[in-house]
Amino acid sequence: MAEVVSPTHGPARIPGFWPVDRLFLGYLAGIAVLIAVNYGKVPGAGLLLAAHAAGTALIVVAARASAPSQPVNLFHYWYPLAYIPVFYWEMGMLVPAIRTVDYDAQIASLDYRIWGAHPTVWLERVQTPVLTEFLQIAYTLFIPSVVLVAIALWWKKRYPEFRYYGVLVALGFLASYLGYLLVPVRGPRFFLAHLQHVDLHGLWLFESMQATLNRLESARFDCFPSGHTEMTMVAWWGSRFVSQRLFAAFSLYTILIVTATVYLRYHYTVDVFAGVVLAVAVLTVSPVLCSGVPVRLRAASKDQAEVRN
Repeated sequence: MAEVVSPTHGPARIPGFWPVDRLFLGYLAGIAVLIAVNYGKVPGAGLLLAAHAAGTALIVVAARASAPSQPVNLFHYWYPLAYIPVFYWEMGMLVPAIRTVDYDAQIASLDYRIWGAHPTVWLERVQTPVLTEFLQIAYTLFIPSVVLVAIALWWKKRYPEFRYYGVLVALGFLASYLGYLLVPVRGPRFFLAHLQHVDLHGLWLFESMQATLNRLESARFDCFPSGHTEMTMVAWWGSRFVSQRLFAAFSLYTILIVTATVYLRYHYTVDVFAGVVLAVAVLTVSPVLCSGVPVRLRAASKDQAEVRN
């Protein structure tokens, strides 16, 4: 059944639990169990469990409301945008509290065996202020670029594609967060800092952008896999639902992000490889989670075009 558009209030109500709801409910429950098991180690464990209960309740209410208001319906479509950064913040608390080891030495060693050098050190040879500034701006625009695809789909009233893209984004981010928990890694900008001969310097914005990221991420183990690589690839794939022009732009942007992650010393190349593998896995698994959705996506788009015409 094609997803229709309410003539005055945007997307029509689709009752029940969506695939993205099941992903978030499963994640909320699983992490809640992890917090409960490690209750004495996790700071603010009680508040975190209460937040998980509240987050779960909001999703259930939105999914099961028999006659939801427009704000509830909008929440059901957009709540992942609020939940995902909160989960990232939470993982920054859980990893150092629960995990007592990190794997920077092992990942850096593997990088060295692959290339015969540490890539971040070798890249000092091509380092310039202009290139550094340009790649830092591209790297910093990562989150806006992922959100841009969702906004474009919403603006075009491509609501089935919007929901499908929501599954891609949710699965991608949540899987990367679990990777941070399983393989805690801080990254070469911290672990290999003593081997770098030349500091990175940009032109105008680089220092402030990097300092901000360092403050936000210095205590986090969020490098394996490279979420920037994974989620930019997911956004690239999702952008094809918007337009060929945006898809072409994302093709270039994806190359810039992959380059920036290593050049700017945020990631080892092994992190990037892992991000590529995880992105492929997400794009492969998502159609299974959304059984039949890709066919309906194309059909719904045609139906909507006919209605608007």
